[in-house]
Amino acid sequence: MKLKHFLLIGILTLGSFVSAQEVKKNAIEVTGIAEMEVEPDEVTFSIGIKGDNKNDLADNEKKMFDILKNAGVKNEDIKFKSSYQNIYAKNGKFSKNYVFKANAKSNLSKIFEDLNQKWVSSLSISEVKNTKIADFRKAVKINALKAAKEKADYLLESMGKKVGNVLEIVEIEDYTSDMVMPVAYKGRMSNVQLEMADAPVDISFDNIENIKLKYSIKTRYEIL
Repeated sequence: MKLKHFLLIGILTLGSFVSAQEVKKNAIEVTGIAEMEVEPDEVTFSIGIKGDNKNDLADNEKKMFDILKNAGVKNEDIKFKSSYQNIYAKNGKFSKNYVFKANAKSNLSKIFEDLNQKWVSSLSISEVKNTKIADFRKAVKINALKAAKEKADYLLESMGKKVGNVLEIVEIEDYTSDMVMPVAYKGRMSNVQLEMADAPVDISFDNIENIKLKYSIKTRYEIL
């Protein structure tokens, strides 16, 4: 009885294995790819200001806020980062660092031009992005999935077959970036400070590269 019992289990196991192999043979695996270019609508700046003493620094800080306000930057979009006192420096003993955000309605060139002051120690672009990037990511992934389904449809149709139930969906790791740099500074790292220059800086949303999104979705479908 035990021998027959083990033999029966062996037969059932073999039968299950054959069934699994048949399911695998009756499936098609395809990869869909989708791309999209998104226009940036927000730039984050890092700025450093200095003063010979605390009162001087406070005055320069007020000037900075006034300039940014006139450029359309909201107070809540200006964030304090750090402060520093250099007891060994002959001038510029006191300094502060801020970050602020400017949207597509802001005149970036004017911001650079108006902040081209002796009390501004540095000004850099730390991030360029689109505020609705999450929605665009979803759209690209959905398009990639649709592309995979379309590919499976025409491949099987050419063989007189049809696509059945989806058996597997795998999101392949994306190789894109949410952040870009203006064309004029392409190749520079985002955290490199752009020291204030005598000549005005020609920069605007028009000369910032679009954000490129690209995703791949691998799928397996049943063949009917």
